[in-house]
Amino acid sequence: MKLQFIKRMAILSGLALTAGLMGPVGAAAQDKGSMTVAFGDVPGGEMTNFMIAVARAQERGVNVETVFLKSEDLAAQAIVSGDADIGVGTPYGLIQRVNAPIRMFYQLSMLRFYPVVNGEKYKAWTDLDGASVAVHGRGSGTEAIMQWMAKENGVEYGDISYVPGSGVRAGALLQDRIDVSIVDYERKRLLEREAPDKFVFLEMPDIKATDEALYANTNWLQQEEEAVAILVEELIRTWREINEDPSAVVRLREQYNVLPDIEAVEVEELLPAFEQGVSIDLYPSNGGTAASVAEDFNFFTTSGSLEGDPADLKVEDFWYLGPVTNAAAKLDQN
Repeated sequence: MKLQFIKRMAILSGLALTAGLMGPVGAAAQDKGSMTVAFGDVPGGEMTNFMIAVARAQERGVNVETVFLKSEDLAAQAIVSGDADIGVGTPYGLIQRVNAPIRMFYQLSMLRFYPVVNGEKYKAWTDLDGASVAVHGRGSGTEAIMQWMAKENGVEYGDISYVPGSGVRAGALLQDRIDVSIVDYERKRLLEREAPDKFVFLEMPDIKATDEALYANTNWLQQEEEAVAILVEELIRTWREINEDPSAVVRLREQYNVLPDIEAVEVEELLPAFEQGVSIDLYPSNGGTAASVAEDFNFFTTSGSLEGDPADLKVEDFWYLGPVTNAAAKLDQN
């Protein structure tokens, strides 16, 4: 019923949607619970590790449905309204602003992004006063970075547009449809390869904060405790395996037949992309801790996504760390 609602909502909004079960599902798939994960993004190679973990959870009896919506806003609406179970993002502002009964429960990746400009028009942060900027989504880590750097450099953007998907933004840069944006490490490589003299990557301090996290309604997290525990265990197991040996992502993708329809260039770039991701500590090995949430508070208050003194913010008001704490402890014992 939830997926049917999302499909209707997508059609009525004129949005692109892809849905499906990833990986083999056994006869006992319903035994351990079910969940619908809503991405406000387009499917791409950078999601391979997540889809591997999903396939592994399915092998253990959890029925996982994944849908790809046009924006993080739409995905967040589906979570808040109960029409999907799990969202992907860092909805700190949403939780604080409307006191939404949702919590983040798994840290998927760290903020490792690269602000980029068309070098024919801009050279430095101070050139961007009045410029149009494209970021991933409202309240996203990419928006937080760009807003933070604007404040740090005393500039005010003309407008901010929301363009989900780092690959989509990179393509728009190459086609001269946008001039200022922010991309992930994989698309930075793409831009440097395809147009080595065209773009300027702007300097930025090191950031220790969450880029993407899984979040859900707190009642649902408690009701589906067993299914959530299995998913989180498989996420941590997969992340650790890839961190130890990035080539595992290629082998496991083939083994579980995940994302079979991604473009050939993404398949070719899969190993070098994950090798680089591992080298820059993109994939946390424990799924999030109180210490990592404190780092988030420092960054997101500085950037303006969160209000208040970070020392006064409470972890439990934004995160539900029980599943990752238990899963990490269980895996550490094995």
